[in-house]
Amino acid sequence: MKTNGRRGKKRQVVTIKEVAEKAGVSQMTVSRVLNQKEIVKSATREKVEAAMTALNYRPNIMARGLAGGKSILIGFLYHNPSYGYLNEFLIGALDECRELGHHLVVEAIDADDMKSARDRYAERVRRIGVDGIIVNPPLSENRDLIDALHNIGLPFVRIAHGDLSCVDLSVVINDTEAAKMMTNYLIKKGHRRIAFILGARNHTSTAMRLAGFKAAMTKHKLTFGKAYLESGNFTFQSGVEAAERLLSLPEPPTAIFASNDEMAAGVIAAAHKRGFTLPEDLSIVGFDDTAIAQSVWPSLTTVRQPIADMARKSVSLLAESIGFGDIELAERLQILDVSLVERESVAPPPKTKK
Repeated sequence: MKTNGRRGKKRQVVTIKEVAEKAGVSQMTVSRVLNQKEIVKSATREKVEAAMTALNYRPNIMARGLAGGKSILIGFLYHNPSYGYLNEFLIGALDECRELGHHLVVEAIDADDMKSARDRYAERVRRIGVDGIIVNPPLSENRDLIDALHNIGLPFVRIAHGDLSCVDLSVVINDTEAAKMMTNYLIKKGHRRIAFILGARNHTSTAMRLAGFKAAMTKHKLTFGKAYLESGNFTFQSGVEAAERLLSLPEPPTAIFASNDEMAAGVIAAAHKRGFTLPEDLSIVGFDDTAIAQSVWPSLTTVRQPIADMARKSVSLLAESIGFGDIELAERLQILDVSLVERESVAPPPKTKK
């Protein structure tokens, strides 16, 4: 008697790849449906679920989020003077790694000696065998390092590099629009003499935030001479020093926009030392909404950059790339929203004495 060739054989397991082909989507999209990711459109989700039903797909719990359920090792490269930013980013990255079952290796890079640092990291990659890399600013903007990572051939995600036309895996915000939003807020409060403290020159975000400030001031036909543009480097002390110069001007500003919270905290310290009553005599705002924004007095009005969310997104984006290969071009650049957080450091400008 001739038997059916399929009889007695184990049912062949339907793969995520087959579901993706049936639904006409990427494997990453199927993974997002399985993991209940909200970013999948309803129509796409329905197509994927229909394909699963048609193929009698049974998800393997261990394979969710990453093909084969493999735990991956992620390298995190940083060189950033803002400890508040770094702490929040690391917490977000570690939380997401813990949730997904992955591991994070942290490596400091000397941006002032990039060739040597690049070579050392390449050797470290070979030694510890990371599966992918997250690169924080300003390293994410360093062409030598990015070229080296392309040569290594490992997946990597660039964070907050400012190039909104980038085709590398990237998680960013629109710094220009964010700074414009904050400047418009100060103008609506009645301020006309607004000073701006720049961050580190090797960060693209510094130029983008300055561009947003200038755009808002120009739109409202307000002047901003060089005296009201001060240099900083994203540290508390640079904020103190910039504020000392600004507050020594014959006609000091009524508001100071520091391009990160640590510098804004330095401005607050300098203003207190000079006997200013805040915010009645001087309004001060920052950028990032790190922990220091609520530790200073008065508490800081600032732009909330979703730092922890950017970290979590970078981990999940990298894991998806490692698990399912190339990511669709439209999804390679993730632009996250910012918001303005009002606290106690802003008031209308003091009335001009007659």
